[in-house]
Amino acid sequence: MNILGISAFYHDSAACLVRDGKIVSAAQEERFTRKKHDFSFPTNAVRFCLGDSNLDGSDLDLVAFYDKPFLKFERILETYLAFAPLGIKSFIKAVPLWIKEKLWMKDLIERQLQFKGKIIFPEHHQSHAASAFLPSPFQQAAFLTIDGVGEWATASYGVGRDNRIEIQAEIHFPNSLGLLYSAFTYYTGFKVNSGEYKVMGLAPYGEPKYKDLILSELMDLKEDGSFRMNMNYFDYCAGLTMTNGKFDKLFGGPPRKPESRLTQRDMDLARSVQDVTEEVMLRMVRHVHKQTGQKNLCLAGGVALNCVGNGRILREGPFENIWIQPAAGDAGGAIGAALIGWHEYLGNARQADNHDDSQYGSFLGPVFQPEQIRSYLDENEIAYTEIQPDKIPERIADLIAQEKVIGWFQGRMEFGPRALGARSIIGDARSPKMQEIMNLKIKFRESFRPFAPSVIEERSRDFFDIKTASPYMLLVAEVQKQHQQEMTPEQQRLFGLDKLKVVRSSIPAVTHVDYSARLQTVSRRHNPLYHKVIDTFDQKYGCPVIINTSFNVRGEPIVCSPRDAYLCFMRTNMDYLIMGPCLLDKSQQKPLEEDTDWQKEFELD
Repeated sequence: MNILGISAFYHDSAACLVRDGKIVSAAQEERFTRKKHDFSFPTNAVRFCLGDSNLDGSDLDLVAFYDKPFLKFERILETYLAFAPLGIKSFIKAVPLWIKEKLWMKDLIERQLQFKGKIIFPEHHQSHAASAFLPSPFQQAAFLTIDGVGEWATASYGVGRDNRIEIQAEIHFPNSLGLLYSAFTYYTGFKVNSGEYKVMGLAPYGEPKYKDLILSELMDLKEDGSFRMNMNYFDYCAGLTMTNGKFDKLFGGPPRKPESRLTQRDMDLARSVQDVTEEVMLRMVRHVHKQTGQKNLCLAGGVALNCVGNGRILREGPFENIWIQPAAGDAGGAIGAALIGWHEYLGNARQADNHDDSQYGSFLGPVFQPEQIRSYLDENEIAYTEIQPDKIPERIADLIAQEKVIGWFQGRMEFGPRALGARSIIGDARSPKMQEIMNLKIKFRESFRPFAPSVIEERSRDFFDIKTASPYMLLVAEVQKQHQQEMTPEQQRLFGLDKLKVVRSSIPAVTHVDYSARLQTVSRRHNPLYHKVIDTFDQKYGCPVIINTSFNVRGEPIVCSPRDAYLCFMRTNMDYLIMGPCLLDKSQQKPLEEDTDWQKEFELD
């Protein structure tokens, strides 16, 4: 029984194939088109999912689309009518596309897939909830979904039992925690739907000076985590921007211009909205626990990618265990929709063991065999050295110890926004200069952005204050006190980006300015080669932690193919690239025949 799940037309379009209840492949469209957050119909992702199992559209038994287009269109029309005549420009841009294409999703799917069977349309937050609970390790759990907006819902909670989910309550548009965060993303000069994690990374440099103002003027927050937004300050219902002139006046000026200098005010705004978001998340979680009485919690929706908030839920929340969908944003809706088809629509049983999830490390994307990699390199006359598989861990560990920056391309590509040791750039976490080198010379991105550590699972508690595994890089924990370095009085008086200059721990390249780290625990079972590299680095050099950042530059999706990896390697100051058994040394490479538009396209986002 083959079920295809699809998400499309908002951001991060994706496809997922579920065969007999097992997630066998999933990928985002952006990885194939090289257009970050590509929202178009996921033609390439569908082609991969079907081809990976030697199927075509006629072999599918069921297709599931992740939301209800007619219900979403109803919300859009009602919103425009409520604010008319405001929003006419936005209306003219949006509605023709709906009438021409988005409303006829059934016809579009049939045409794209050459498929004549049953197509189901679960609601958006139902797909999020299913993606949170159904692949989780729990037979029974509460779930909480929080995002920008689906059809009408912006947050929901309920209970998953066995093979079914039941939504018990929702918050509706325009009241949205995700859109509040996006408003501040826009106001601080970053791109909505892609720059939210930059706001989260910037927050520790600031003070929560505007937190009370947000809670008194922008939203009416209740004890149970429900809230109402004061729409006098926002323009997203009818306009082409997130905020308006009243918002500018309230916070003392216009939005920051993209790429302009970051000020202390921007950092304070980031800290303030981050603190408010964490407060709302914690209130919601406590209410969900009180109402459901469950000991396990599953999270999804774009706000569930806020790993700082997730870390606080783990430490301070009432639930014993939490599990977060690795593709928590809209891409993960494709998984949720497909699993709804298998479990709820077709009524198939589900058995969880309360230990392992069914997402297989989220290594669900394309894999390239050694012969495919060699063929690409040979055809393009690219210099490389072949290494025996059992020699790879020591060779890479030695290069890391020499402070080399290495592109790591192995196995099946990750599904979701985080690189988890398949399409990663890796380096020495002990190096105090590595954060700056990798931000400015490798990633071409802002210097304040923190890097994540990969730590072998069995040693994670030696370096980080965490009591559970974090395989999907969705939890933040503090670096253990014994590895922290005490700051001098002069260092403590530093503020803003000057805080970057201070070495804070024995692993400074992955220690944020508040001594936190967004860690990934690496298991031997899900990623044996990557685990072996870090373990070898520990055995030889006494540290079970390395830097892991996504294999891309700013504005570009994570690499998918050997060609993507080679081009990214050559366009940056990476020292080495290992793809399968093939090791490329930058010093041995011919200059790249550069496509001149590349820097324009990807250096700024």
